[in-house]
Amino acid sequence: MSNIIKTLDVTERLDNLKQVCDLDEGRIAGEIFYSQAIYEQELEKIFARCWLFVAHESQLVKTGDYITTTMGEDEVIVVRQKDGSIKVFLNACPHRGNKVCFSESGSTRGFICNYHGWSFDTAGNLVGQHESGIYEASDFDKSKWGLREVAKVDTYKGLVFATFDPESPSLQEYLGPMTWYLDALFDNQEGGTEFVGGCIRSTYECNWKIAAENFVGDILHAGWTHDSAARAMLGGSVAKVSDFDESYSVNWNGHGYEFALDTVGNVAVLGESKLNRYIHTIKPSVAERLGDFRSNMIASVSSCTIFPNFSFLPGQNTVRVWQPRGPNKIELFTWVVVNKSAPDEIKEMWRKGAMMTFSPTGVFEMDDGENWEYCTKTAKGRVTAKQDLYVGLGMDTFMEETRLPGNVYQGQLNEANSRAFYQYWYDLLSAHTWSEVPNRNKGKVEAE
Repeated sequence: MSNIIKTLDVTERLDNLKQVCDLDEGRIAGEIFYSQAIYEQELEKIFARCWLFVAHESQLVKTGDYITTTMGEDEVIVVRQKDGSIKVFLNACPHRGNKVCFSESGSTRGFICNYHGWSFDTAGNLVGQHESGIYEASDFDKSKWGLREVAKVDTYKGLVFATFDPESPSLQEYLGPMTWYLDALFDNQEGGTEFVGGCIRSTYECNWKIAAENFVGDILHAGWTHDSAARAMLGGSVAKVSDFDESYSVNWNGHGYEFALDTVGNVAVLGESKLNRYIHTIKPSVAERLGDFRSNMIASVSSCTIFPNFSFLPGQNTVRVWQPRGPNKIELFTWVVVNKSAPDEIKEMWRKGAMMTFSPTGVFEMDDGENWEYCTKTAKGRVTAKQDLYVGLGMDTFMEETRLPGNVYQGQLNEANSRAFYQYWYDLLSAHTWSEVPNRNKGKVEAE
């Protein structure tokens, strides 16, 4: 089975890219949120090249278990193999391109195209067709016409990633030291994590970057945007981040994690005292497993985006992918992640808490969605699209002396992660190959 073509040919670099993005000056322009030309470049140079989150292993327990999702705007099937491995295929029949799977998830022995009856096993091999004799009479070679497989699939702590680009760096290299921080949510207990409650799908008329950047490092909005919702949930405002004695913004290769060390700041907004107690109950074992520092992160005021479009909120335990559907539209895929070892009652509280806060009718997500949509819609204006947008907070906060891995900046009220996100975006759009993408990381690869 041949892999998806090697690196896709790319068009000429955008002449005006520097005009709409100058991170040394802490400046971007609204045009990057509405331009169709820029969006087409993103599909080719980012979503067709980067590692993208496609599934959690808990969704693929048995042989033949599958989910359907998208990588950029390419529809794919993620399916568990007989040998325990995971493969990812284009959800498109190689005869006329019709979808071969219309379900969001399930378990199967194969996939059949509705159009001309081409059928495939779970390994992607073409095993039969309607009127197969006419193909045999044409010296048709079935071995060459299976489902098209992505270039690489790899996992980290239950998270399944895939890339179309055979020349991409390894997943480990791509994630870099961000894995040290990911463990605070995805590996804080023996047995790891699982998704519960299915996938919530919704759409927003916003650019994918606005949502991804919000999670990469924008805690600043929470105290203002979410104040009324927090008062409704808690009877008081959200924690004032500027009052925290210690908080950080960390990035690497465009990924970003901003966090405090308050242990329960995020989970507290769900309003369930039993969830708070659960976090405090497991904290000693987390400290033994990951160290004292990360035991303070497990449900703290924090958020993360793995470039380009995979995000999560520890504590609320909501995981989401901002699927691009044009320069001014996303389809949001949302799941709830919990420790496998957590009691069923705790898992159900997290599921309901996510629905209450970060779902299409969630008290916090409604706030965010409206803001993101108008950030996108204003960029439709010819003059407004050229307006400079400020991303310059925390220019001089890089921590030279720290034992923490990654590019570490002091404080969460900081736009260092946003700048790193857009810088990596800029570098990928400017590069024809991975070797042309500059390494701008200056922090430690491993914790001391």
